[in-house]
Amino acid sequence: MGMISSNVTNTSAARRRARALLLGMSLTAFAVSAGSAHAQQADPTTPPDAASEQDIVVTGLRASFEASMDIKRDSTGVVDAISAQDIGKFPDTNLAESLQRIPGVSIDRRNGEGARVTIRGFGPQFNLVTVNGRQIATSDTNTVGGDQDVDFSRATSRSFDFSNLASEGVSRLEVYKTGRSALPSGGIGATINVVTQRPLDRRDSGLTGSIGAKALYDTSNDDFKVNPEVSGVLSWSDDDDRFGVSLFGAYQKRDSAAASSTSNDWNVTRFADMPGRAADTIIENAPSDPNTLVAIPNDSRYHYSESSRERINASATLQFKPVETLTLTSDIIFAQNKISEARSDQGNWFNRPFDRVRFDDNPVIATAVFLEEGSRYGVKDIGFEQQYRATKSELQSYGLNASWEITEGLTLNLDGNHSTSSSLPDSRNGASSTLVSLGAPVVDGHSVDYSGKIPQQNWTLNDATRGNGNGVLDIGDLGTQVQRTNSSSQRHRLNQIRADLGWEFEGGGRFDVGATYIDSRMTSARTQTQQTLGDWGITQVGDVQRLAGDLLQPFCMSCKFDRYSPTGNDIAFRGNAVDLYEAFAEAYVAAGNPINVTGRDFDRINEKIWSAYAQFTWKGDLMGRPSSLVVGARYENTKTDAYAIISLPDIIEWDSDNDFSRIVTTNSLERTQEGEYSNLLPAIDFQIEPMDNVVARASYSRTLARPDYGNLFASQSANGPNRPTALGGVATGAQGNTNLKPLVSDNFDISLEYYYARSSYVSVGFFAKKVKNFVGVGQETLNLFGLRDPSSGAPGSRSGTALTQLQTLGITVSDVSLFTLTALLDENNGNLAAATAQLQANINNGVLDQAFVDQVLARRDVLADGTDPLFEFSVSTPINNRQGNVHGFEIQGQHFFGETGFGISGSFTKVSGDVSVDVGADPTQNVFALVGLSDSFNITGIFEKYGASARVSYNWRDKYLSATNRGGSRNPVFYAPFGTLDANLSYDITENIAVSLEAINILSEPVRTYARDTKQLYFAQELKPRILLGARYRF
Repeated sequence: MGMISSNVTNTSAARRRARALLLGMSLTAFAVSAGSAHAQQADPTTPPDAASEQDIVVTGLRASFEASMDIKRDSTGVVDAISAQDIGKFPDTNLAESLQRIPGVSIDRRNGEGARVTIRGFGPQFNLVTVNGRQIATSDTNTVGGDQDVDFSRATSRSFDFSNLASEGVSRLEVYKTGRSALPSGGIGATINVVTQRPLDRRDSGLTGSIGAKALYDTSNDDFKVNPEVSGVLSWSDDDDRFGVSLFGAYQKRDSAAASSTSNDWNVTRFADMPGRAADTIIENAPSDPNTLVAIPNDSRYHYSESSRERINASATLQFKPVETLTLTSDIIFAQNKISEARSDQGNWFNRPFDRVRFDDNPVIATAVFLEEGSRYGVKDIGFEQQYRATKSELQSYGLNASWEITEGLTLNLDGNHSTSSSLPDSRNGASSTLVSLGAPVVDGHSVDYSGKIPQQNWTLNDATRGNGNGVLDIGDLGTQVQRTNSSSQRHRLNQIRADLGWEFEGGGRFDVGATYIDSRMTSARTQTQQTLGDWGITQVGDVQRLAGDLLQPFCMSCKFDRYSPTGNDIAFRGNAVDLYEAFAEAYVAAGNPINVTGRDFDRINEKIWSAYAQFTWKGDLMGRPSSLVVGARYENTKTDAYAIISLPDIIEWDSDNDFSRIVTTNSLERTQEGEYSNLLPAIDFQIEPMDNVVARASYSRTLARPDYGNLFASQSANGPNRPTALGGVATGAQGNTNLKPLVSDNFDISLEYYYARSSYVSVGFFAKKVKNFVGVGQETLNLFGLRDPSSGAPGSRSGTALTQLQTLGITVSDVSLFTLTALLDENNGNLAAATAQLQANINNGVLDQAFVDQVLARRDVLADGTDPLFEFSVSTPINNRQGNVHGFEIQGQHFFGETGFGISGSFTKVSGDVSVDVGADPTQNVFALVGLSDSFNITGIFEKYGASARVSYNWRDKYLSATNRGGSRNPVFYAPFGTLDANLSYDITENIAVSLEAINILSEPVRTYARDTKQLYFAQELKPRILLGARYRF
């Protein structure tokens, strides 16, 4: 034990020294010298697929900033960009982390890596990502790296995960913040276009390319472990620029670890209705108003995760110009991302009533910051759940393009692409999440304190009653409970055909028309299972050691934390959940405990989208000053077909105090729905140079974003309550609505930009969005599938008889006591006297003995019978019933200090709106709010001269809402402010060979999420620096 603590302490000290070294490196990086280069860049005002017709030469860090500035200056409308520094060399290893340097762009991280983007307050599902101007298929199961809420989630998103793409294969990123008729629809926040390398884009013919390799060291790992990153780009074109080929490939592996703390959920109710309060419960700092909302945690947990990610990217592009006026382009893109996470828990939970509760001083919603439970219930368990998450995402895209200059000034572009995307389970048992619940019934009394950064658990060990009695916590004290799996998958297939005709007039005018057809099919499936082992009461202490003694090892959980310092017993256990699952499944199936399917879902959404646009561009002088005007409109028609296979639930079991299980049958029904909508989307952009080097812009556009796939499903679902309905629990149901309309936004932008030097500028912009058709929730109470409620407390039912008897005897009515007496009544065939005698024989000082409770819940699950009433489900249906306004401003600039090599770049975005969440909202009603809304800023210091270049960046994002209506109390989920400091240093040894050193998250900034108050923790995850040492050869 002492040895474990000592080793980890030394490791933590080493990590702190490493961070200090990295910080020093970042602060001294500007003392290194470097050179610069110049760039030519395609005009982004042309359709995205036409960008490849221009010469693109970008080399060097400063040249990359200059190229991005030129795109911004020369565009019509508000466009920002990030350009590659050279072939095969993008400014960041992660595309999302590059995008966050653009004003108005914030990112979501997964295991510390940028994954999805929020733009101008609109989350990933409200932004459209294209590749070379084409819409591509997307899928994301979003399981690995989150808190426990993701384990049983379902993949329904339209959002794009940037971590699937290697940055070395990208030429530039374009962010179109104002709508344009020639652009595809789907992004209210913005449209992001990822432009890949194309051989005939280069100015010089012949063979060129680069090969790079990096060694990645993630300081979060226990051991010094180095992972490889390898990439290569090859591009060739003949001397006449008639034929060209480019190839790209990349491989990356990352092993990492993270300590974290979570709470499963927070129960919110009025203080007058607070559960778990008895006459002798000590309540400190109680709210004076009985109607004040109070929040009580379900449990508290510590975790230690070990994760692995393996990414493979490949692409090939073939271009051929049979004649000077015709260019044919064919390309293929492949991306695969395999992620896994092995996670071990240590968790405590509380019986009710509590012994002591202390609230904080929040007048809107008081948080129970301290809970204590003594030995009134006898010994109870501490949990050690083992989890394994694994997914594999794969993207394939095949495209063909023909660009034909019919006559001088008249150009026809024909483009088609087929893309598929899948996110599937990737563990050998076919699950995306496997959870094996274990526990040790050795807790004689315990408490938890939420007043700090993470909950602090304290508990007293007593293994003499139900453990092995040796006075220490070890594997012999453990017993199994239940094990569960969730297999979630999403597949998406998208076919697109597009035609664009452009006619350029003399004097700078242009007229464009085009049409697009998209055929999209998305399927989402999920299967859930549960197998009872020793049950929640741990009736088989010792079965872990007997059946899987060699698969589980003790370790020091608290030693894994660095920034946070949990208290309590240091010993926890870890093992591979899939190995454990297989060992226990075989033994308990043989003992008569089957693996039950608790949920089976299948939904398919077909969308057929027809669109056509016309756009006129004028460039000339207005009042003697250079000006331009782009006016256009886009018409779209979308037809949606939804199909669902609904597996019929047979029964909802009452398994224990507040645990309910849904058991489904092999019977199913099919359900279909249809929807259709049409939209006219006008757009106008005007810009003028009122004086030299100053650009003023004004824009109006109407854009749309389609509903989340999950809201369009034709399926229905029924879920058990979060506690007995007799005591206020609510059984919930959900159904989709295929007739939902898209979100429609009227957008207004004005901006002013001053380009006062070759590489320097400053800009300020204001934007406003008036959005209608936000998706709210309609609720109705009805029964689903004829399911009956065994916990209703209705007169004449077993739970009703139990409720009346508990009240008559003066026994505190709680989830535990109501379940126990109901189960005893069921076990004694309704004999009230016999059940009451058993109950009273196991009550000491008015408190039920926990060991007896565990025995009862292990013996008996309460199944509904004819005396029980039908469940009254609170069924939620998505409806278009909300509108909102979002507005904000962006300040951006960059400055290079002459030829000194030094430069600085940065931006700040302020976003506001009337779409925020009310943390004091009624916990029984769904709430509406816009997720992702937040302020952000970034600053980057640059140095480039004498063959070396250095960059130090700090990116910060303010608090933001990431989800609404979580759990039975319909809580919001907030992310705390997050800032990361990164550094990059490279040196050109020769004209062709360069070495580099990168450091990411130097300050070890953690991720933290919470509910209605910062003390209501959902997830706190420590993140550590990553160091990459690399070399690159260019030829």
